[in-house]
Amino acid sequence: MVKNTLHRQSLPGSDDISRYTLPNGITLLTRPNFNSPTVVCKGYLLAGSIADSEDRLGLAYFTAAALMTGTKQRDFHTLYNTIESFGAHLFINGGTNTTSFSSQCLIEDLPAMLRILAEVLNEPSFPVKQFNRLKAQMLTLLTIRAQNTAQMAAMTFDQLIYKNHPYERPDEGYPETVQAIEIDDLKEFHQNNFGPKGMVISIVGAIEPEEAITQVTETLGAWSNPLQHEPNMLPELEPLTHSVKQHISIPGKSQTDLVMGTVGPSRLSDDYLACAVGNNILGQFGMMGRIGNAVRERAGLAYYAQTQLNSGIGPGAWEIVAGVNPINLDKTIELIKNEVKRFIEKPVTEEELDDTKSFIIGRLPISLESNSGVAVSLLNLERFNLGLDYLRRYDDMIQSISAEQILTSARKYLSLDRLAMATAGTISK
Repeated sequence: MVKNTLHRQSLPGSDDISRYTLPNGITLLTRPNFNSPTVVCKGYLLAGSIADSEDRLGLAYFTAAALMTGTKQRDFHTLYNTIESFGAHLFINGGTNTTSFSSQCLIEDLPAMLRILAEVLNEPSFPVKQFNRLKAQMLTLLTIRAQNTAQMAAMTFDQLIYKNHPYERPDEGYPETVQAIEIDDLKEFHQNNFGPKGMVISIVGAIEPEEAITQVTETLGAWSNPLQHEPNMLPELEPLTHSVKQHISIPGKSQTDLVMGTVGPSRLSDDYLACAVGNNILGQFGMMGRIGNAVRERAGLAYYAQTQLNSGIGPGAWEIVAGVNPINLDKTIELIKNEVKRFIEKPVTEEELDDTKSFIIGRLPISLESNSGVAVSLLNLERFNLGLDYLRRYDDMIQSISAEQILTSARKYLSLDRLAMATAGTISK
């Protein structure tokens, strides 16, 4: 039995999480914490690169970054000087399905920060000077990406595993698609995709729920956009029927990066938690689980070797990643395949299962020690429709997972006959 026992009532739950939907469609989740004078505001809108056209890929990412270059009320310098005068921050980031934002400030500055957030989301000015500067920065970053072995292996893996699916495309786009983007494209994307419908905000800190609702209503409650498009629906993914591989040659590199794996569960799948516990044993726990122990510790073949379970809305990927000396690449791949084969042939041991459950359960309250951690968790509860008491049920759900459930889920998703394998760097001759 796992010795770790959570103090469940100290975790966020339905008795201290408030959920409110504004008439314009914004959903607000809030939880008070008066042990800190600060407040964190995080959220997302349903505007992401899934709406990008092929010839303007990177537009959603570009638009999100350009929101912070000025508004109709404040130019670039005034915007940043105002935020910095509060000792606060505001970050916006474009993703595949959403555009996310994050802010932290003292409680007395929250009304002003929410007004700035409303301006940035609703009334960006997209000034020409800042547009050109940002475009040059994005193109520079794409040039740097082309020389990064880890990033190129990851991007190539996505193209293999998600072939003919929106997830195969990089959010940042390609040099030729970013070069084609003009200011009018940003304005059109903003007009068609940014709006209150489907927007979710979480506010955590030294504020009562009623006051948080009042402040969000006063700043964002009047926002409307009748032109806002419905988000694109994700198509079904056609899984691989056989193994595929691709190498991206980047001469002069002393390291080759490897990404290999299969399509995994979505976050909404019933077997997601069984996969998450299994993933921790396979390539996360301790010295990066079985794979890290076999490849890095015992054989000394890799600079790093571990697994990742990338799950969200839509199909995820169960990946094994490693960075190796090019002369060790084939040996590393063989060792990884051996560990995956062992993982799908026999159940994990009770010792492995107990240790990883203790780790996962013990990690939860640590992740919720900060206002930021709680705010992220509230967004996930809403995004994946987990229920407000999910965090208090988490202990029992993890405890109930058996070695047989892990084996069943591993056999469902991890197939050595349907692997995608991407490498980037120098191939040893």
